Amino acid sequence: MHIYTLLLSGVIGISCSLQAIAQEKNIQELFTKDTTKPSFFKKVTLTGVFQARYTISFTQDVDVTGTYHPNAADEVVRNSFSIRRARLQVKAQISDRFSASTLINLAEFNGDPKGKVLENAFISYRWNDKLNFTIGQFRPSFGLEDLYPVDIIKSLDFSNQYYSFGSNGWQSFQIGASMFGTFKNGKLPVSYAISVVNGNNRNQVTDDDNGKLATARLELGPKETFAVGLNGGFGSVKKRGVYAAGLDVAGTIKLFDKWDIQIQTEYKRGTNHRFFYGLPDSLRTDPIRRYQMGGIYFLPNIRYNINYHKLTSIEFSVRYEYFNEDLDHNGNVRQTWMPMISLAFLKDYGGRIQLGMQLDNYDRSVAGTKTKSSNLFVAQVQCRL
Repeated sequence: MHIYTLLLSGVIGISCSLQAIAQEKNIQELFTKDTTKPSFFKKVTLTGVFQARYTISFTQDVDVTGTYHPNAADEVVRNSFSIRRARLQVKAQISDRFSASTLINLAEFNGDPKGKVLENAFISYRWNDKLNFTIGQFRPSFGLEDLYPVDIIKSLDFSNQYYSFGSNGWQSFQIGASMFGTFKNGKLPVSYAISVVNGNNRNQVTDDDNGKLATARLELGPKETFAVGLNGGFGSVKKRGVYAAGLDVAGTIKLFDKWDIQIQTEYKRGTNHRFFYGLPDSLRTDPIRRYQMGGIYFLPNIRYNINYHKLTSIEFSVRYEYFNEDLDHNGNVRQTWMPMISLAFLKDYGGRIQLGMQLDNYDRSVAGTKTKSSNLFVAQVQCRL
């Protein structure tokens, strides 16, 4: 009887060990990519970026946000610490074809978060390099600045034209669907992107009219050497036709052993329907097609690849931009110079220290708005997760 008890105990022990091994194997398979058969869950990654800055206004009646306060009764705040961005992104690789991504900016809670905070929220399907689909809230490709996150751009911020075309539904975060891909044709790759969006910006429950905006981008060549992008779009806003078009060029020129210069330039023109519908009826003197916005910027960035300990590069850039929100009606031209010096640490700007100026020059000033010639100094520190 004692022998049978020992045998039974042994069988039970072996069974429990095998069960534990099987459970451990199942857990490992859950988080390990299986190349022999498709699995439901592949990988979840968490990334993010944090940007903090100190801003000084050198213009007496302009505050740190760039707002003009003539004859202000209270003190105008002309220097301040602030949190520019505190972004978290979660990306889930569901299968070898499906992925989902969500991006939030917690710094938007500093002010009125309505219509903000949530930036990206989309599902992507990859058929191959030539054919991919995205649906949800994302940035439709309609220019160079749509191809880069703000934490790796070669200036302190995106251009004025980016934000204006974004408020009109062509760029920045929009809700819709997109098809895109790349044809690798030897040394001349060709990339394309076609998008259809609501055009009333991010975090909206529904569209505000029945019209949609359709955009297309065609890019020829690798951006690492020299690439040209063509952008075009058309659509309907409150039963009126609108359009936008643009041309951009990007490239990198090797100067010396550790020196190179990266050049980006972009021209856009299109209907400023947000400006048109924001006017009182008595001031709309022409049809919507006469309300045009447009501009150009030029951004050279000289980089010294130092690779000294954690310091990877020292960079100096100057962006010049000319932008007019109403080209055909004596609009208020805005010219901006933005010189910047940057120290980059780790890989892909994992750490970054930026010192720069925003020098704005307007034809006319408007009290209580940011339409005022001014000079702002910005010191910004960045860390990427």
